[in-house]
Amino acid sequence: MSVDFNINAESRSDVGKGASRRLRHAGKVPGIIYGSGKDPVSLTTDGNQLMHHLEHEAFYSHILTVTLDGKAEKVVLKDLQRHPAKPKILHVDFLRVGDNDVIHMQVPVHFINEESSAGVKEGGMVSHLMNSVEIICKAKDLPEFLTVDMTNVELGASLHLSDIEMPNGVASAALTHGADHDLPIVSINAPKGGGEDEETEETETPADAGDAAE
Repeated sequence: MSVDFNINAESRSDVGKGASRRLRHAGKVPGIIYGSGKDPVSLTTDGNQLMHHLEHEAFYSHILTVTLDGKAEKVVLKDLQRHPAKPKILHVDFLRVGDNDVIHMQVPVHFINEESSAGVKEGGMVSHLMNSVEIICKAKDLPEFLTVDMTNVELGASLHLSDIEMPNGVASAALTHGADHDLPIVSINAPKGGGEDEETEETETPADAGDAAE
């Protein structure tokens, strides 16, 4: 089910490291909104509200609504700076988008029917090589996620970017550079080990060599 995300924000003229530090101490997150031929605007938004939105996977690949000084604008999340040690957001970047603007976005991949796949039934183990992929599309066509069906993936086989069934109007950014960029996204491999039945080769000791010489 589609989710609507609304972010309330205020423009700010007080910029710089000191100003940003004061905002964070007050529970605010500094940021910027830019794009669509308009001037960039420095802004601030509520930290708790933003953290709540970030708990949803869809927030990262969704058309969002930023209400800046009472005026709503459609945006996507383009960059997020997190504190290296604390659960805090240091800065957020929003890109304005119109329905027909072409955008590049990282979109999560959902793998379905893993446990019932042919390879897993044979004892294989699934290895996810990518959890998200970069896509190109118009803003109005942006999917929240891509789905990969693992049902028919056999033991020892892999799926590649070209195996993802893209929605209408959506393309893999990597594949626009040619077939040699068709990278694997998931594989089913035989479990490691399996040497338990092999006999270990005996090593001849110096004493054994002496006995053989007698």
